[in-house]
Amino acid sequence: MQCLNVIKLLLCTAILNQCFAFFNEPQKNEPDECFCQLQGKIDECSCNIDTVDSFNNVKIYPRLQSLLVKDYFRFFKVNLKRPCPFWSDDSRCAMRFCHVEYCEETAVPAGLKGNSGASNHNKYIDSAEEDCHEHHNLGYLNKTLSEKAQHDMERWAAHDDAQENFCVEDDQGEDAEYVDLLLNPERFTGYAGDSAHRIWHTIYLENCFRPKKSFSFNPYIQTAMLNNMCLEERAFYRAVSGLHASINIHLSANYLLSNKNGISLKNPKGEWGLNLEEFRKRFSPEFTNGEGPNWLRNLYFVYLIELRAIAKAAPYLERENYYTGNDSEDYDTKMAIKDLLSVIQKFSDHFDETSMFRGTKEAEKLKYEFRQHFRNITRIMDCVGCDKCRLWGKLQTQGLGTALKILFSGQFDYDVAGNLVNRKEMQLSRNEIVSLLNAIGRLSTSIYKLDDFRQMLR
Repeated sequence: MQCLNVIKLLLCTAILNQCFAFFNEPQKNEPDECFCQLQGKIDECSCNIDTVDSFNNVKIYPRLQSLLVKDYFRFFKVNLKRPCPFWSDDSRCAMRFCHVEYCEETAVPAGLKGNSGASNHNKYIDSAEEDCHEHHNLGYLNKTLSEKAQHDMERWAAHDDAQENFCVEDDQGEDAEYVDLLLNPERFTGYAGDSAHRIWHTIYLENCFRPKKSFSFNPYIQTAMLNNMCLEERAFYRAVSGLHASINIHLSANYLLSNKNGISLKNPKGEWGLNLEEFRKRFSPEFTNGEGPNWLRNLYFVYLIELRAIAKAAPYLERENYYTGNDSEDYDTKMAIKDLLSVIQKFSDHFDETSMFRGTKEAEKLKYEFRQHFRNITRIMDCVGCDKCRLWGKLQTQGLGTALKILFSGQFDYDVAGNLVNRKEMQLSRNEIVSLLNAIGRLSTSIYKLDDFRQMLR
């Protein structure tokens, strides 16, 4: 009997030791199971991540998916032939068919092309019915302007307006062409290596604000160091980081999976979908020095920036006609926009832009630097070596730049009645509207796909 009790005691001790060893041993899979399960408050904002997840995935994402296939939003005018202004680059992406398919002239809705030439009419020209002899009157005031003077004034006005923009104009000139975004989806092209890394290194190291005491050549700022920067500088970094995270999610979520019958990156006709391993490489703490989850949090930050910009510009966007020449679709597009705007305006926790650039001359100087840094980033997009990557990089940086223009240029302030109270009428070009809505569509898709990756990791 005593021997039996000893055996039981030894067995229990062995089992307890095994349990102790199991629960104290580092679990290699544990980080992968939770690193993208984000919780808590979004940095610099007042709402929580789970609130945004629910709001986006249930209300915003489905509406944007049906809106962005409309003709007004699917055709984007862009110049993809502009040379890189910073370095010589002849890189090529790995996929043979990653070039952009341009639209035939007949495929672009007539209403999007607009007037090919500016009107020569001048509101200051005297009436044609005026008698010629009046020109010799002592009190005659010649109000006509020469064609050159009119052209110069238009250039001056365009220059003044451009000073408020956060992007370099990209839809003018002979090399600007319409692209059908539905025929050129954003997805993994194999564009990688030194050329791709140089793009983001240049953006982070030379065009993002950095802590004053930082001498690191690591392009990514450690999250703990952000507290050494002012609010505006932190916001700039988080916006760029969030955009970068969003693009990486797109590439991981729309990845060529099949390799059957010789299908590879040389032939994109295959099965495209979520690549969990690619997602882990881009965001797991194991591969990102612990920063991946913070980059994913920044996705929510830039989403709230663009959402707030759309809410602020809502009175203007509601008045836009969204004209393509197809009356039925134009009406449907306008109604879809009104529905989307009504949902966005009901969201209570928008980003608060009024906390930034407040009052002082230093604040104005910082706003100027903020704008110039971002304009530089839009120019770096001309250095992307893959056409499709360049297309989507240009569209998304212009969309974010349009959001920053709405929030910080001072042109887009309204009173409680919805009337403009600024010094001049607000203006958004068609390309700015298209890029703004497509950019929030890309961020919305990233948040939606992030939930798919969570499910796979579980």
